[in-house]
Amino acid sequence: GLGDSIAQTLISNHPAPLEYVGVNDSFGESGTPTQLLEKYGLNAENIVKAAKKALKRK
Repeated sequence: GLGDSIAQTLISNHPAPLEYVGVNDSFGESGTPTQLLEKYGLNAENIVKAAKKALKRK
């Protein structure tokens, strides 16, 4: 998808560890933005975990 295309372009020009944070295939649900970010793992805590995981590989 778009995220992968951007990641490949960035990595080819500026090599760095990469960790994806995204939504797995699933049906959409209703809820507040905060509830949905939490449910799909797109909250700050999970983004920080992914960043730390990528930095450990550097």
